[in-house]
Amino acid sequence: VLYDGEQVPVDPAPQHLHVPFERLAVETTGSRIMGNTVALGAALHLVNLDLTLLTAVLRRTFGAKSDAIATRNVDAARVGHRYVAEHHTDRRITALPPRDARPRIVINGTIAVALGAIAAGCKFMAGYPMTPATSIMEYLAGHSEGLGLAVVQAEDEIAAITMAVGAGFAGARALTATSGSGFCLMVEGLGLAAITETPLVIVDAQRPGPAVGLPTRTEQGDLLFALHAHHDDAQRAVLAPGDVAEAFWLTVKAFNIAERYQVPVILLTDQHLASSYTTVDRFDLSQVSIDRGALLSAAETDGDYRRHLVTPNGVSPRALPLQGPALVVTDSDEHDEWGHLTEAAATRTEQVLKRQRKLDGLRQEVAPPYSYGPPRAEVTLIGWGSTRGALREAVDGLRGEGLDVAMLHVSELWPFPGTQVAEALHATGRCFTVENNASGQLARLIRAETGKAVTGSILKFDGRPFTPASIARELKREGVA
Repeated sequence: VLYDGEQVPVDPAPQHLHVPFERLAVETTGSRIMGNTVALGAALHLVNLDLTLLTAVLRRTFGAKSDAIATRNVDAARVGHRYVAEHHTDRRITALPPRDARPRIVINGTIAVALGAIAAGCKFMAGYPMTPATSIMEYLAGHSEGLGLAVVQAEDEIAAITMAVGAGFAGARALTATSGSGFCLMVEGLGLAAITETPLVIVDAQRPGPAVGLPTRTEQGDLLFALHAHHDDAQRAVLAPGDVAEAFWLTVKAFNIAERYQVPVILLTDQHLASSYTTVDRFDLSQVSIDRGALLSAAETDGDYRRHLVTPNGVSPRALPLQGPALVVTDSDEHDEWGHLTEAAATRTEQVLKRQRKLDGLRQEVAPPYSYGPPRAEVTLIGWGSTRGALREAVDGLRGEGLDVAMLHVSELWPFPGTQVAEALHATGRCFTVENNASGQLARLIRAETGKAVTGSILKFDGRPFTPASIARELKREGVA
C-alpha cells in the first residue's frame, strides 16, 4: 500500500510504503495536484517497469493542453519512480510479464452492449435515464452521427418501449434499456411486442430493489421477472452475459434472435458488469453476421399479405409497411392471420399455438452453459450473469487447496438449457447456486425446469458483488472442506 505519510497517519506495517506524494509534487512541479502522477511513477517502480511507456502516455494525454503540462507530469512520475528506487530498494513486486503486440481495448459492460448494438445494425434506441442503463443511451447518442442511428430520450419508460416497438414494426432494429423498476413500467409494451410479433431488444441492467432500492449498487434480482413479465403466455428469449466480451456477442445474438423469431429478447446485465472495466481483444467484426429472418422484399409481397400467417415453425413472413404492395396490419388485440382483431375461439387457439411453436426454434439457439473444472467433480458451483469471473477464480483457489470443485455458468437462460444442467447435476456429488439475490432464483428455475433440487445456494444481496474469497468462505460454511 503506497501512502503519503506526511498527509495521512498510518501505523507502519510491512506492506505499507511511505511516499510523500504531495511534497514531491510541489517541489518538482509547483503543484500539489500532480501528486497522483508521483504515485503512478512510484507504483511502476514496484512492478519493475521503467518510465518509457508512461512518458509516452503522459505526453499523449496532456500534450493537447500544453507541452509544459505534459513535461511537468513526466517530471512528477520520474521523481516518484526515483523515490521508491532510493528509499525502498528491497521492495519489489514480481515483475509483470511482457504483453504481446495484439491491439486490445479497455471497456466496460455498458460500452460492450452499445458496441454490440452498433455492430448488429441497431438503428433506433429509446430510453429514459435510469442507473445503470443510462450509459448505453449516452454512448449511442454520442456516436450516432454517421451511423444512421436515432437515439431518443423519452418522457418515461412506457413511452420508450412503445417507441421502440413502433420502430421495430417499421423495420428498424430497435433497442431500449432500463433497470428493474423501469422494466416494471415496460411490461405492457413487452406484451405488445409479443402479440404483434415485433422484434425488440430490451436491456435490463439490474440493481437492488424493489422500488428504488439501492440505485448505485448491484444485484441479480430480476431473473424470474424477466422470464415471466407480462400477463398470459408470450414467448421471449432471455440472455445474461457473464463478462464484457460476452456482453458484446450476446447483444449481437439478441438482435438476430429477435428478428429470426419475431419476439422480444431481454438482455440481463447488472451494475457490476455494466461499470467494471476490463481489457479484451478487439472484437472480430468479420464474425458478426446479421440475420433478419423471414423478412420479405417488396417484390415478394402482394395484396393478400397475411402478417400473422400460420406456419409450421410459428414464424410468419414479415413485410415492412409502405415497402411494397402488401398492406401490413396488426393489432394488440388477438387477431387473425391478416392482423384484424377477432374473438373467434378457433382463431385465438390457432394464433396462441402458432406463437408457442417459436419455442422449438428458440431452444435450438441456446448455447450450452460454460463449464470449468473436472466434469465429475465432488462439488459444482452454478452461476449466471456477472458472477462468472468470481466463480472461476474461486474454483482455482479451492482446487489449489485440494478440493474437487468445478463450475457451471449459464448465460443463455431462456429457453432454459435444462438437459445440460440436469446432466451436470447428475454428475456431481453436491451443487450450489451462487447468486446475487435473496431467494435463490436460479435454484428455483433449475428445479422447475429439471425436477432436480440443488444442494444449497450461496446468496449475496447487500448490493455488493461476490469476491472469490467470499464464495470460498461460504462454501466452507456449507461443510465443503
